[in-house]
Amino acid sequence: MENDQEKEELKIPETLPLLPVRDVVVYPYMIIPLFVGREISISAVDWALSRDRLIFLATQKDIADEEPSPDDIYTVGTVAMIMRMLKLPDGRVKILVQGLAKATITEFVETKPFFSVRIDRIIEPVISETSLETEAFLRTIKEQISKITSLGKSISSEVTVILENMQDPGSLADLIASNIGLKVDEAQKLLEIVDPIERLKKVSEYLNKEIELLSMQARIQSAAKEEMGKTQREYFLREQLRAIQQELGEADARSEEMSELRKAIEDAKMPATAEKEALKQLSRLEQMHPDAAESNMLRTYLDWLVELPWSKSTKDVLDIKRARTILDEDHYYLEKIKDRILEFLAVRKLKKKMKGPILCFVGPPGVGKTSLGKSIARAMGRKFLRISLGGVRDEAEMRGHRRTYVGALPGRIIQGLKQGGSNNPVFMLDEIDKLGSDFRGDPSSALLEILDPEQNHAFSDHYINLPFNLSNVMFIATANQIDPVPSALRDRMEVIRLSGYTEEEKLEISKRYLIPRQITENGISEEIVAFSDEAIKTIIAKYTREAGLRNLEREIGSICRKVARKVAEGKKQKTVITANSIARYLGPPKFLREMEMESNEIGVATGLAWTPVGGEVLFVEATIMKGKGGLTLTGQLGDVMKESAQAALSFIRSKTAEFALPDDFYTNLEIHVHVPAGAIPKDGPSAGVTMATALVSALTKIPVRRDVAMTGEITLRGRVLPIGGLKEKMLAAIRAGITTIIIPDQNVKDLDEIPKHILKKIKIVSAAKIDDVLKLALEKYPAAAPPVKSTPSKQKSPARRAPSTPKVVS
Repeated sequence: MENDQEKEELKIPETLPLLPVRDVVVYPYMIIPLFVGREISISAVDWALSRDRLIFLATQKDIADEEPSPDDIYTVGTVAMIMRMLKLPDGRVKILVQGLAKATITEFVETKPFFSVRIDRIIEPVISETSLETEAFLRTIKEQISKITSLGKSISSEVTVILENMQDPGSLADLIASNIGLKVDEAQKLLEIVDPIERLKKVSEYLNKEIELLSMQARIQSAAKEEMGKTQREYFLREQLRAIQQELGEADARSEEMSELRKAIEDAKMPATAEKEALKQLSRLEQMHPDAAESNMLRTYLDWLVELPWSKSTKDVLDIKRARTILDEDHYYLEKIKDRILEFLAVRKLKKKMKGPILCFVGPPGVGKTSLGKSIARAMGRKFLRISLGGVRDEAEMRGHRRTYVGALPGRIIQGLKQGGSNNPVFMLDEIDKLGSDFRGDPSSALLEILDPEQNHAFSDHYINLPFNLSNVMFIATANQIDPVPSALRDRMEVIRLSGYTEEEKLEISKRYLIPRQITENGISEEIVAFSDEAIKTIIAKYTREAGLRNLEREIGSICRKVARKVAEGKKQKTVITANSIARYLGPPKFLREMEMESNEIGVATGLAWTPVGGEVLFVEATIMKGKGGLTLTGQLGDVMKESAQAALSFIRSKTAEFALPDDFYTNLEIHVHVPAGAIPKDGPSAGVTMATALVSALTKIPVRRDVAMTGEITLRGRVLPIGGLKEKMLAAIRAGITTIIIPDQNVKDLDEIPKHILKKIKIVSAAKIDDVLKLALEKYPAAAPPVKSTPSKQKSPARRAPSTPKVVS
């Protein structure tokens, strides 16, 4: 009854200063210290202290909000009395408050310099008689408090004594709620319940939940304690065994070795499966005699397990601008590949967990495939590993040998990861197109699992015989040509083609990379030797003929060595390499442009061919002799080129009228088609138009233009079919001094992928039919004979299409 009297006697003003509190809900009769740091809150405290020391405490909805608005504060709170106040050195204020009564905010009167609110006091119903249900609730609540105390919940003894003697349901509920560590939203809901019995029921629900949590926590701790006791027991017994061994005089070195090995297994942070197997094999090793044959094998196996980077990885550098700078520093141009790497980094930056891409760089030798892999690793901040697959024929090279074999070792993938010490390196598989196979297995089949993102997260090496996660590895394969790679393996890789370099690109690369590197490697400096641009262009045009850069760097290195010799002999003057002085260092030119040696000739057409080392210019010669009719093909031509020659001749025989040739010209002539460099085998589907042009020129005695090259296959109806390797063929034509290229009409779309600076160097004409090719390639188009009159027929003949006109594309 005293509480009721106090409530009646307590006079609370309608308007009070508001102090928003962050992470606590204050109940009536609760005494709690508060730290006040915000200016608006300190102003409210000062105002309250200067009046009747009463202040309204309400909890804010978001504890992180530094400047809460009226909407961010719960409307139900507690009127409190400030009992003490202490100013702290850091400018904050510490106050001790006691809750008096609950109230509801009805209006925010002021918001500056502090919140001033109009409140409506909440009067709880008075319970005059304690019913049986209420008595039962009170007993249940007190039993629950005893239980959570026994389960380890920290409640002070003073509070426990008060709880035991308290009979008012509302006050009991408030006191329990303030001492069991409820969440802010749960405590606020409890504060807003006016009915004491309902509030008591809600507290009982929270206590039941707390009892369940504490019981589960006790079970977990008990299980952990039992496991810890088992571990301590094993440790105690092992120490006893070690002491016994010392007393018996047995060597303790082996025990120390086993202890170190056990610690290494624990430190390796293996997956649970791998750690279980490692400890199992260690237990076997401990039971073996050191001189047993299997002991050494097991010890080697465990060494491999602990040294593998199960959980060691490098942190990716996800600065895309920095990566771009590094790629540009190391390689000139190659925009497509650089964009692909930057795309990977961008996705990796947005998505933390992703599978590593599996790329395959395809291109001629010397275009920078391997060095590009190193540059990618440097740009990403990863380690770089490389294995060469050229000539590998044994599947065990990839998957490892079974441990039962003498001298067994893991495969080269696992070996590389161990040497690199990281489970997410850039791993280059060099020369993947030169893999072999024999009775020992097919290594390319083993690579199917390694290079499959859906399988390599659990790659199993025969030696390790445990799943190892390769999904974080960025695999990069390289190949000179993609055709020898099995289709199933090719399907798992993203193929990116690297074509050869133009003369301008080689010039820029020489100035940026090749010359500085050769100057450094030969012990001289840029103050001793300098290369003019014309000198570099001369080396490119007359001393090398390649898609890549290896021979170019070799020739530059040869010049640098000769300069270094002069310096060693005492010459101190700077040597400037010019176009005129190149011959003194490298001798006479090794290559001459064919166009410099040839003029327009009858029966000689210039074709373009693709080879694994880049594009090549191919000359097709045709000669007509008297004879009994026949076609001779020489120059080590493959079946496809032989069939192209037959198709070209059949087309010409079907168009004798258009080319002003006798209908029976073929019966009295021998035709010989030869492709020079007879020692080199040749084959491919792109020489049809070149052979047709050479044959038409030889038969009509019209010379072929020497500055025009062509590529494309021909059909019996005279259509020009598309080809591949267009960029490589264009680069070969530019190197040979060709000014005009004829390409199939269906290849025009491929020009979008060719750099603009290449397209500016050469005139490109598209042709849909062989007539388009002949109009441009021959000095003049063959004069057509008068049309042959034919007898009208009832059957409608197909409409004769007018000769098309070649289209200038670029």
